[in-house]
Amino acid sequence: MRPLGILGWVLIAAGIVVLALGGFSYVKERHTTQVGPIEVGSVKKGFVSPVAGGVAIVLGIVVVVAAGRRTNT
Repeated sequence: MRPLGILGWVLIAAGIVVLALGGFSYVKERHTTQVGPIEVGSVKKGFVSPVAGGVAIVLGIVVVVAAGRRTNT
């Protein structure tokens, strides 16, 4: 299988996972500092929308079809 086809299948699988989970959140950065006996921290959180899963599935299908239509000359 061509690398482009593999990329398409990976996009489809990732899109299905995101849709099945209804989106998911993640932690992007985490900083902690200790000031004397007090610990101060900050966390940046992100969220991947289910819409992104749908877009990934559509793009994956397009990539798989495009990889199948390519001809070697």
